[in-house]
Amino acid sequence: MRAAALYSAAGSLLLTTLAAAPATGASGAVESTGTALAAAHARARGIDFGTCPDAQDLPGTMECGTVSVPLDYAHADGKQIKLTVSRARATHKDPHNSKRRVPRQGSLVYNPGGPGASGLYFPLIGMLPEWKRIASAYDLVGYAPRGVDKSAPLSCVDPKRFFKGPSQSPTYPSESYKKERVAQAKAYARGCAKRSGSKLRYYTSLNNARDLDVLRAALGEDKLTFMGASYGTYFGALYATLFPSHVRRMVFDSAVNPDPEQIWYRNNLDQSAAFESRWADFREWVAKHDDVYGLGDTAEKVLLSYRKAEARLAEKPAGGKVGPAQLQGAFLSAGYYDDYWPHRAAALSSYLKGDPKPLILQAASTPEAAAEAENGNAVYTAVECNDAPWPTEWSVWDRDNTRLARVAPFETWDNVWMNLPCAYWPEPRQQPLDVRTGPGELPPVLILAAERDAATPYDGALELQRRLSDSVLVTERDAGTHGIAGGSNKCVNGYLDDYLLEGRLPERRAACAPHQEPKPSPARSGSK
Repeated sequence: MRAAALYSAAGSLLLTTLAAAPATGASGAVESTGTALAAAHARARGIDFGTCPDAQDLPGTMECGTVSVPLDYAHADGKQIKLTVSRARATHKDPHNSKRRVPRQGSLVYNPGGPGASGLYFPLIGMLPEWKRIASAYDLVGYAPRGVDKSAPLSCVDPKRFFKGPSQSPTYPSESYKKERVAQAKAYARGCAKRSGSKLRYYTSLNNARDLDVLRAALGEDKLTFMGASYGTYFGALYATLFPSHVRRMVFDSAVNPDPEQIWYRNNLDQSAAFESRWADFREWVAKHDDVYGLGDTAEKVLLSYRKAEARLAEKPAGGKVGPAQLQGAFLSAGYYDDYWPHRAAALSSYLKGDPKPLILQAASTPEAAAEAENGNAVYTAVECNDAPWPTEWSVWDRDNTRLARVAPFETWDNVWMNLPCAYWPEPRQQPLDVRTGPGELPPVLILAAERDAATPYDGALELQRRLSDSVLVTERDAGTHGIAGGSNKCVNGYLDDYLLEGRLPERRAACAPHQEPKPSPARSGSK
């Protein structure tokens, strides 16, 4: 899943039954004991915060350190890995009253999703106006989860070979193309095993939840205050199930459907269907502004303009870098965040009028980002493949997604290629934990969701609320941005501030009107 709107992301949550052997003791007593031991050691050691590795690019208010966690919680005294942690201390400054000193409430730990995204830059968000009240009361804490960035990084292929653009992305792939992609998926799965070795099986959502408890202890917190976005809501929900007495407050922003039957294959199918609706929302917006973009005054005409560009790029990639796959990737991001809409529409308009520069700037892969992107993709694949059973027969994937592509062609097959290595995964698969808490087991938590979110469809928020007793859901109606905490909707931010700063929640469900639609901007060469 990709990270929420205000945070950097290394990969998308392209979520994706089938008997498989559960991992031994996946949520059992041995791992629980190992987590308690690791947390006790971490609390005793703490975190020695100091200068961040990339200090030349960061404000001096942010500091970094590391915390050690077991690779395998069943052997907590065995091999350890280090997670990189970042922090900006509470400012104590009331943005509305300069004379008032705000008392510190502890650490707010954040995860932006993925799997494969890093939260190391999260503490910098306290400089934004929407976050200043929260930053006054909390130490803002981010970290790179296991496998990500400098935290025992995973790799499945040589980063220099990860980007292969320009490349094709057929909406209705031929049988020969499917065979090519199956072979690539098998090779990728073998590469993950070869490059990562025996440690590969320990990169799971359950271990991410256990790592979070060790981090809590290392920060000196008796109870955790946590905000997870996208995939971060899933292992946050696992944490709430495993360690309910360790929770102070939790915010789940754009919730993954945690039903074990959905993890991860069926969630992927639901996501592809939801992206089709969001793709239509975007095209309707472009059509409404045909006087600016000239791409068509109906959603159907805008689609024809997009197909025209796709066909042209298949014959001659733009700048030798952007083919149909890169075009699709750029417009997929518009399904996540509507603030991309003006830029994507302008780039498409410019390209069809003979200026490819904006499209190249927005859609071309860059070698500089190859290592980060490859690492994020490796972690995404390892975590989701390890987490749950997957269909192991190509015929199942082909049947299900051929049916779906008839009504939802925009994202369906690209979602398949992203997740297909899980069909040929060399490690044992776990059975997903049944996320669930009873009345009084867990403090009330806050769930935030946009009604038309495609990356994590709205049904996931409803299911999460059903499973976490006493939880409260705030919905942004008729909107589809992925990740709404601290964004442009003042109503949503009001509920967030009330909860994190004062512990106040509305009744079981509340709603906010949608944020304002983006304003169109004309095409300009080189626009981002």
